[in-house]
Amino acid sequence: MLPCTATIDSMKTTIRKMGNSQGVLIPKPFLAQLGLDKEVEMEVENDAIVLRRPRNKAREGWAEAGRALAKSGEDRLVMGEFGNADDSELEW
Repeated sequence: MLPCTATIDSMKTTIRKMGNSQGVLIPKPFLAQLGLDKEVEMEVENDAIVLRRPRNKAREGWAEAGRALAKSGEDRLVMGEFGNADDSELEW
């Protein structure tokens, strides 16, 4: 048996209601062809919605950047701390 190497270039599909939004189901061959799994980057280019493999995961590198910032001593609060003096008057 030979592996299928055909690619799909275009396909027409319908827009479906999904809760308060609308969506398009992406056919499995498209996902496989592009190596997409759970996340995509989405943007509008001219008159098209473009989906791409994510370049970076959300918040990727934030922990390391925070540690580097603290190590450099540049992690001070810009606005200072907010006081809680009036919190005793709050009813929970």
